[in-house]
Amino acid sequence: MKSIRNASAWIMMSGALVLATAAHAQEAAIKKNLAERLPQLGKIDEVSKSPIPGLYELRVGTEVFYSDAEGNYLVQGSIIDTKQQRNLTEERENKLMAIDFSALPLKDAFTIVRGNGKRKIAIFEDPNCGYCKRFERELQKVDNVTVHMFLYPILGSDSTDKSRNLWCAKDRGAAWQDWMVRDKAAPNAQCDTAALTRNVEFGRKYRISGTPTMILADGTRVPGAVSAQQVEKLLADK
Repeated sequence: MKSIRNASAWIMMSGALVLATAAHAQEAAIKKNLAERLPQLGKIDEVSKSPIPGLYELRVGTEVFYSDAEGNYLVQGSIIDTKQQRNLTEERENKLMAIDFSALPLKDAFTIVRGNGKRKIAIFEDPNCGYCKRFERELQKVDNVTVHMFLYPILGSDSTDKSRNLWCAKDRGAAWQDWMVRDKAAPNAQCDTAALTRNVEFGRKYRISGTPTMILADGTRVPGAVSAQQVEKLLADK
């Protein structure tokens, strides 16, 4: 019996080795062919099987593409699970774009606390962003939250000027809410604004391409102006 068990274990190990070797060969073929044929695609960081037989997921940074086993065809788009009504590609990209909350440079943000401040979010916003103003007015309805606000001036030179005045205000949180909620502009002010430059650099590194962008405590990224009810649901789900 012992010899039979050993033989079975050896067969299983051999089979696993064969499968691993085949998978490595497929990965190598995909990377080689696409690097030669589509160098503009960039470095393929990871190759894995997709939910569709014969189709492979390719990770290029935080972007997701798909290919056959030889790299003869490249597919850009979403895989939709029609039974569960889920966008599998979007879910995968959201995981790839998650930002470790503990890695956020909070020294370059100012903080607004409502209620007990138990729940925590970070937001990247441009003071000239109309969607951000809509979002800020919705946020007034959310209690018991700590908001780490990152000024993110990406919409032009006037955004940089407004962000400077807000960052240099004596009470940044009050000046921010005066402008975003009540349309009361902060007075001209001067101070060290290196934090604003670092915010833009951080956003580019993590592909924060639009405002508002909210980061939840678990790293989930939420783009766009969502409602207070949606914020509450997101915080409850996490």
